[in-house]
Amino acid sequence: AVRLARGATGRDKIIKFAGSYHGHADAFLIAAGSGALTFGVPSSPGVPKGTAADTLICTFNNINTVQEAFEANKNQVACIIVEPVVGNCGCIPPVDGFLQELRDVCTREGALLIFDEVMTGFRLAPGGATELYGITPDLVTLGKVIGGGLPVGAYGGHRDLMEQVAPVGPIYQAGTLSGNPLAMAAGIATLQKLNKPGIYEDLENKSARLSKGISGVLSELDLKYMQTRVGSMFSLFFSEEPAIDDGISKLCDIEAFNRYFWEMLRRGVYLAPSQFEAGFMSLAHSTEDIDRTIHVIRESLIIAGKN
Repeated sequence: AVRLARGATGRDKIIKFAGSYHGHADAFLIAAGSGALTFGVPSSPGVPKGTAADTLICTFNNINTVQEAFEANKNQVACIIVEPVVGNCGCIPPVDGFLQELRDVCTREGALLIFDEVMTGFRLAPGGATELYGITPDLVTLGKVIGGGLPVGAYGGHRDLMEQVAPVGPIYQAGTLSGNPLAMAAGIATLQKLNKPGIYEDLENKSARLSKGISGVLSELDLKYMQTRVGSMFSLFFSEEPAIDDGISKLCDIEAFNRYFWEMLRRGVYLAPSQFEAGFMSLAHSTEDIDRTIHVIRESLIIAGKN
């Protein structure tokens, strides 16, 4: 998707947001925390400095950093790539108007807007975050959900952009697993299951039940931890500060989370083993599963807080 954006615009630089993850291509492995006007530095050995120099780091939910990056790199930015709901620094929702501001600045500056919907696609709505927030990006990337969990990735966008991709256009694209029959069959089966009345309402109700239960536990135990949720994506941050950007990573009590993780696991609830991974509700989870999880959360937080 980024290659297409560069080819279509004739520009080299891209903007990503600190704390977001878009796969392990060189251009994305740039240290978080750099200012919008400062060139990134590689955060993984093997990433060339020249590649890092073309990646500009901005702060999620802060349009000023984006505008400053464009101003300092006039007519050089090919695209902004963004998780419309950040999922790789915990679940961090966009503040009101932020995604529209990204749309507006890209339109004004002649850059493309790419929504990375690998997490949000088909999870937050049939049309992903694009539908949920009513913002139309130029390109959307999707991941394993379209293969029923099997290895596959895809991107798409406006016809005038996609017609620049080979073999119709000059921008090369190929892949060993492109159109893999097994992944496509599994993806079609998954989408057929999702394309039934009441599916997303059911998912929302289950997610709300868990979120309400967690809030009740936090209130009962007088814990000021921050909980975030967008649809079936959620996080519990071991911090009293609101989660609006990657700065939350410096504010969380990681040791407390680690104790909590192990207490949850001992009781049969397997979380992602990181404070900074979003959680996901599934249609397979029953009401009994959710209520038991809330009970286990209460027990685990009590014990985690004693150490």
